[in-house]
Amino acid sequence: MAPETPQSIAYPAPGSHPHRIEEEKLDPHVIVLFGATGDLAKRKLLPGMAYLVQSALAPKIRVVGTSLEDLSGDEFRALAREAVDAFGSHELSDEEWEGFACRISYVPQSAGPEALADAVKAAEAELGPDTRRLHYLSVPPKAAKAVITMLKESGLVDRSRVVMEKPFGTDLASACELNAFVHDTFDESQIFRIDHFLGKEAAQNILAFRFANGLFEPIWNRNFIDHIQIDIPEKLGLDERADFYESTGAYKDMVVTHLFQVMAFVVMEPPTALEPRAISEEKNKVFRSMLPVDPAKVIRGQYVGYRREDGVAPDSETETFIALQVGIDNWRWAGVPIYLRTGKKMAEGQRIISIAFREAPRSMFPAGSGVGSQGPDHLTFDLADNSKVSLSFYGKRPGPGMKLDKLSMQFSTQETGRVGDVLEAYERLILDAMRGDHTLFTTAAGIESLWDRSTPLLEDPPPVKVYQPGTWGPNAIHQLIAPNAWRLPFEREWREKAPE
Repeated sequence: MAPETPQSIAYPAPGSHPHRIEEEKLDPHVIVLFGATGDLAKRKLLPGMAYLVQSALAPKIRVVGTSLEDLSGDEFRALAREAVDAFGSHELSDEEWEGFACRISYVPQSAGPEALADAVKAAEAELGPDTRRLHYLSVPPKAAKAVITMLKESGLVDRSRVVMEKPFGTDLASACELNAFVHDTFDESQIFRIDHFLGKEAAQNILAFRFANGLFEPIWNRNFIDHIQIDIPEKLGLDERADFYESTGAYKDMVVTHLFQVMAFVVMEPPTALEPRAISEEKNKVFRSMLPVDPAKVIRGQYVGYRREDGVAPDSETETFIALQVGIDNWRWAGVPIYLRTGKKMAEGQRIISIAFREAPRSMFPAGSGVGSQGPDHLTFDLADNSKVSLSFYGKRPGPGMKLDKLSMQFSTQETGRVGDVLEAYERLILDAMRGDHTLFTTAAGIESLWDRSTPLLEDPPPVKVYQPGTWGPNAIHQLIAPNAWRLPFEREWREKAPE
């Protein structure tokens, strides 16, 4: 077994002065992974936990997997090894794998609550009396209540936190009802509603960019910013998730859970401190200030062939694409449109936030100079794992006369020399949940506000418009954003770092 030692991690204590760093010793944890044989567990969670063990970032841990599959412990470890090898972002040696494998056990769900409780207690006995529990619900939303009930009946609520996957409800009534149900068992401080987009290095870099730089902080408002785009097209289709997708669609699956959360980071007011409660308060103010979603400013689409997918109704009106305009009704953002777009089977897979600045007067430049011909200046964040930031601006073209071209300055995390320190989103969020840090998670009040603002759209959705797979969505998206234009597809590719 690879050696384990308690980790002391420098981290701002909640409620502390933002510049005062305290040593935080993390207690050992038993991670109970529900849905341990599912797609998310194999692609993200098991590889992420394996890396955390090797990285020395996490405390001492044991993983207890459970799901509907009737597997032995050895069979589950073999499944986990295949998942780590196939999907892990960090290659493990045989010795490193063994150091993780000996920390894994498995209990079939058919064995019942008592067997699960016995497995958790056996893992706790190995870790010591200060052990905490982290229950990760990698299960469909309709199964969440049953898992919460089982945790309560098996006596696994004490000293525990619970991570819940999206979507959290499907409208205001269901979100309120689910919150009330979970609160019967867990206090709000124990609940972590996960959005893996906010776990990305680039998403958190928005906070650093906005609030740490005197160049950008003063101009981050309606006086200098013309509009904002959050554009997350996907090339993938349903990936055998038709049953889930038919009951949600692009809006419930992506916009409420992901795009609105990213939007809050872009537009929120400065928190009083860089600590979880202050950041959550500012995000919730954004959601309360958001204007109700106007169905007239929403384009719903469905790719050609969706209704022929297995598990999809032949007359389905579920949207696989959505584009919408929303507004924030507060002093900073009044009148600034925010455009959101996401969909399945689109031309490219991208995760872009684009801030368009107001254009400068052009009176001093002669006709034909090129100023204004390529749109406004943009600050662009790429939320991909290899995250990038770009600032575009007009500059003079070398040579005689006054001809202007659109130029750009770019930065990539690959250029920092610290690319090895980048945590994958789920790795960061699992670690934050063990810390009890809610900064990158959604609160009950926040999610209820979003469903409340979504009510007009959910009650009166516009009809779906068809679009061809491999395109950027229905043609009506251009009328939605006019007189502006979508940033994707980019006219210029990102510059890649030259090979050394």
